[in-house]
Amino acid sequence: MPVRPLPALLTAALALTLTALPLAGAASARPASSSSCSAQAIEAATPDGPDVEALCAALAGLPDKDATAALIRVGGKGSWHGAAGVRDRRTGAPALENARFRAGSTTKIVTAAIVLQLAAEKRISLDGTVQRYLPGLLTEEFAPITVRQLLDFTSGLQPGASLGENVDDGYEHRFETLTPEEVVAASVAKGPDPDHAPGEHQRYGNIHYTVLGMLIEKVTGDSYAHQAAVRIFRPLGMRHTSFPDGPDPRVHGPHNRGYDWIDGKLVDVTEWNMSDRFAAGDMISTTADLERLVFALFRGRVVPEPLLKRMLTVPDLPGATMGMGLERFELNGREIWGKTGARPGYHTVVAATPDLSRTLVYSVNSTDAKGDGLAIVQRFGFPAFNR
Repeated sequence: MPVRPLPALLTAALALTLTALPLAGAASARPASSSSCSAQAIEAATPDGPDVEALCAALAGLPDKDATAALIRVGGKGSWHGAAGVRDRRTGAPALENARFRAGSTTKIVTAAIVLQLAAEKRISLDGTVQRYLPGLLTEEFAPITVRQLLDFTSGLQPGASLGENVDDGYEHRFETLTPEEVVAASVAKGPDPDHAPGEHQRYGNIHYTVLGMLIEKVTGDSYAHQAAVRIFRPLGMRHTSFPDGPDPRVHGPHNRGYDWIDGKLVDVTEWNMSDRFAAGDMISTTADLERLVFALFRGRVVPEPLLKRMLTVPDLPGATMGMGLERFELNGREIWGKTGARPGYHTVVAATPDLSRTLVYSVNSTDAKGDGLAIVQRFGFPAFNR
């Protein structure tokens, strides 16, 4: 299937220099890491490396109305990293480059990898069904749904329960708990997709990976979080990556606080119970740890090579762009696989060329992290693949 090019609007944005208004309050602009964005560093950038000048321009002026901090790591040929902005708007303390953050839907990369490991161990079959592995979860009106269809978002399951469709709605419920079982039960109650049978249509959503998390727990007899730790985080040395302890709303360890515009005011949204996101988006990580993950994954150290090829296969369906936990793009003639993650106050991207000649991980404390993300990707993501 042909690689999907990014829309012309995105490609054209490579030439834009974004400007932003300063935020009101105690925070003041914090320059990017002096060593990363010095005149010497920009001049020393190699032609086949990332566009360091554009990356530094993206970080300039933070905090502003769109973001309070940003952490960027570019790997492969000509690696580079930088950080700018503030850790806390009240104090104006500079952003921490090693900060932990809510990684959102990049969690799906980990979930897909665990399921594919279980497939490699013959503990599950990708053609096995939800009805087989999780009997009683779905009602009789559902046609058989395979593990493969959950992985590539073609299961036909409808969205599950939510504590708010957007940040404004969810804020007052941010300390409430919604279990995976409750999320899935609400999806099941809606019935199957009325327009598409399983395998006929790709529809991105958390529900597929919520069910996969439940499947992992059923097959292993262990918690999803512990399986992620012993199978992925510990072997790869991802020492600062974890999941919250149940409904714990805090980000433990060093972190930059997250903010979002609510009712016209910039509100601190750092503390938030994300348990409803579970295996679809509850991970906390760092840019260095996610860089470890992407290098190990594409080198075949996480998922065996034959299954990695399946992970990087887009279903032959109209409009499909997702493989298993990753999405395929084309930019400047390069094939890129990536995943975004968005939780209130935190916008994350993981992206790489298959040959690892260029990788990108960033965490931006976006003030509209749950928006469409276009401006954030234009500003902080594209410069990594300019050349």
